[in-house]
Amino acid sequence: MSQKSLAKMFVLLLALIGALGSSVAQMPNPYGLPISLENAKKAAAPALAEAAKNNWNMAVAIVGPAGNLIYYEKMDSTQLGSAEVCIDKARTAALFKRPTKALQDALAAGGDGLRVLGIRGVTPVEGGIPLVMDGKIVGAIGVSGGMPTQDGQCAKAGAETVK
Repeated sequence: MSQKSLAKMFVLLLALIGALGSSVAQMPNPYGLPISLENAKKAAAPALAEAAKNNWNMAVAIVGPAGNLIYYEKMDSTQLGSAEVCIDKARTAALFKRPTKALQDALAAGGDGLRVLGIRGVTPVEGGIPLVMDGKIVGAIGVSGGMPTQDGQCAKAGAETVK
């Protein structure tokens, strides 16, 4: 391999490492006051509607910025384990200021991403998204009950309603 090819590969590798690092980086948004119960219900409703539209049984949790539960709802026939998992996903997204998918992706990449396993209280599974209002993180939504991509799709539907 020529030096030019090696240099190009090195630059590409650095770009890839930078991209991986940025996908795991916390959001720059400051924390705000906790989301209100009214707005928490408004965030949960489209997540549950997305689940119902696709015939998925889901549980949804909305937490404040400190990870305290504000609202929870479970659809009939949702597996019981999803009750705790949706809360854990929401807490992870709020406390670590990033979607849980970023942590899932870091873990899947291996290498330094395996350090995610050593962080207490982290649920590195897609389905948790911070909720941002007026530029501040006011909490997070967590969804569980389906495959991680389905949970993420429902969480996104709920998170998009909060502005």
